[in-house]
Amino acid sequence: MGRVYVSIGSNLEPEVHIPSALAELRRRYGALIVSPVYESEAVGFEGDNFYNLVVGFDTDDDVHAVARALREIEHRHQRRRDGKRFGPRTLDLDLLLYDDLVLDGEGVAIPRHDILRYAFVLKPLADIAGERRHPVDGRTYAELWAALARAGTGGLLWPVELPVAEVSECIAN
Repeated sequence: MGRVYVSIGSNLEPEVHIPSALAELRRRYGALIVSPVYESEAVGFEGDNFYNLVVGFDTDDDVHAVARALREIEHRHQRRRDGKRFGPRTLDLDLLLYDDLVLDGEGVAIPRHDILRYAFVLKPLADIAGERRHPVDGRTYAELWAALARAGTGGLLWPVELPVAEVSECIAN
């Protein structure tokens, strides 16, 4: 069984799409470990702020099956992939980690490079997996977050309450 971490983001009706995605993930994978939700400005384009969080879960699915499942969930939320790389999104589900697997091929790159670049990915990951180590860098996610926060290069973010029961119902330790 593998431990998976997935980044979830939305800036188009996030109060609709994030809870719905959490419900789909919970139905498919069972108990979820859910980080706090953070708001951040759009990166790479002018647009509405994003809501971001990270979830963890255990699965017997292989890494490619998980990646396919995430794309299917995005598709059901009308995720468009025919526009610019950086743009508004109904739902963005990014596979960050699959155990300590290091893979770059067949449409999957993990650990995802965004972990080391963006506060909106690293902070929620550190919140729920701070003691785990990055499989390439070797530092814990808590150490990586402390370094990124000190450097001030990952972007600004602030915690928000997503006013739906679905978020709190998914939290498991």
